[in-house]
Amino acid sequence: QVQLVESGGGLVQAGGSLRLSCAASGSIFSINSMAWYRQPAGKQRELVAAITSGGITNYADSVKGRFIISRDNAKNTVYLQINSLKPEDTAVYYCNADVSSFQRKGWYVNYWGQGTQVTVSS
Repeated sequence: QVQLVESGGGLVQAGGSLRLSCAASGSIFSINSMAWYRQPAGKQRELVAAITSGGITNYADSVKGRFIISRDNAKNTVYLQINSLKPEDTAVYYCNADVSSFQRKGWYVNYWGQGTQVTVSS
């Protein structure tokens, strides 16, 4: 059993910053890729940033240069540093990860967190 829990969301003025965290817990043997998605109200969920187990990153064009994804493998945690926030960044942000458990080593299962709300005011 694996669980992803996001934290760090909140209400911020445009131009401000936030740091989101996502901690994986449970019977974890290994975590492959991790990613952040977001879903604005009434819109489709989209990939924001992703990071491989080796630290290779990629970003959506809309956030490139403003957002930074990182991870701490010892803590089974992925972070998203969000800078220069814009109103259009308002959304529920979801953590996603491919996780292998001790029970089934080498068999990766995709998990989603429950989301954290980010609201940017003008």
